[in-house]
Amino acid sequence: MSYFKKVKKGDKVFGLVFGLGTVTTVFDDGHYSLMVTFENDHEVPYTEDGIPGWGKFKEQTLFYKDDIDLTEFDFTPIEKVLSPKKIIKYREKKKLEVRLPSGIWQKADKKVKKYIEELLEEQKYHLFRKRD
Repeated sequence: MSYFKKVKKGDKVFGLVFGLGTVTTVFDDGHYSLMVTFENDHEVPYTEDGIPGWGKFKEQTLFYKDDIDLTEFDFTPIEKVLSPKKIIKYREKKKLEVRLPSGIWQKADKKVKKYIEELLEEQKYHLFRKRD
């Protein structure tokens, strides 16, 4: 059974990448089942299983707001802003984490490569940290 089988327009959801959102469209047919608009105005289509229609994510990243326990995710503030050289060094050693728009820290791997490149171009170094 699919997680979003009984989804309705207006349902409150939480995406691991973009945070809080609202279901704005429910599709009757096709690969994607619902469209979600997040608080930062991003619109993302999702399958019935909560898999987004962008990026390299192959696992569920969308949940009903009341179903997700956010205590298992790391939202801690950054302690020290890394230099661009340190960011590159830690990325090469696979010891880099990036803060997603939802506030969750994620391993800086191939799944978020485009997002990382955009942050580096915009010099948003405060959204990176060394992974322990």
